[in-house]
Amino acid sequence: MNLPLSFSPEVMAAMAADTPIVALESTIITHGMPYPQNVETARMIEADIRDQGVTPATIAIMDGAIHIGLTDERLEDLAQSKDVLKLSRADLAFAVANGKTGATTVAATMICAHLAGIKVFATGGIGGVHRGSENTFDISADLEELAKTPVIVVGAGAKAILDLPKTLEILETRGVPVVTFGQDEFPAFWSRSSGLQSPLRADSVEEIAAAYNMRDTLDLDGGMFVANPIPLADEITSEYMAPVIEQAIAEATIQGVAAKSVTPFLLQRIFELTDGRSLTCNIALVKNNAQLATQIAKALKS
Repeated sequence: MNLPLSFSPEVMAAMAADTPIVALESTIITHGMPYPQNVETARMIEADIRDQGVTPATIAIMDGAIHIGLTDERLEDLAQSKDVLKLSRADLAFAVANGKTGATTVAATMICAHLAGIKVFATGGIGGVHRGSENTFDISADLEELAKTPVIVVGAGAKAILDLPKTLEILETRGVPVVTFGQDEFPAFWSRSSGLQSPLRADSVEEIAAAYNMRDTLDLDGGMFVANPIPLADEITSEYMAPVIEQAIAEATIQGVAAKSVTPFLLQRIFELTDGRSLTCNIALVKNNAQLATQIAKALKS
């Protein structure tokens, strides 16, 4: 197939050798952190994956192509780029066709990873149902993508700024397996605790790999979401975060922030209200998710 895919030399070598690859999104670089912390974090996560004998594949849209894996030069260029589009299923093709620079959300990364034959993807946390969605109908395309695209997504739960009970309800309705690693409670991004029972639990990467392979055997559509609680030493408790999140959401409502601008606004405001602790926590959980995704990728190859 004549797909607009551009593979980095490192990813091409891994594919030729049939060794494990883990996909990484790029919105955390362009919309999640300031420069140079964004590129430093991206390099750290990639290095951690390489140290475990697995190849990282950061995905981004540049120069009319879907880049599967970025060279260090390309990573630096993306980290310093301005006016980068935040891409999901709706605008991915438009950006590629018109030579736009775009960073991939969870949904877009899943699509691109699947096109490239990559089965495991590490992120911070998935999008979901926004609070007040009964009025705004603001629901992330990540949920629908998880129901369509057969990629394992590893994240620290859904972002805690969301309506977590409704997010889990939609995932259940759409037939998406939600598997929490190592505990019974669904995590809440910065916090290990959400107060919600996880639909499923796994205590080993072999269980996750076996479940993914059985879904393929049974010809079941969609992927899996593996919720990976942030390490205890790195978390910000839900009791601390709850009033911070409520204040940020109230300010967004007053200022009329809507659509794709909501999540970046809230994350920035929470960063300010926590004196930067939320970003430190975010880096820790992304690193933890990448480590688990790496082990899952290796289990799928064993």
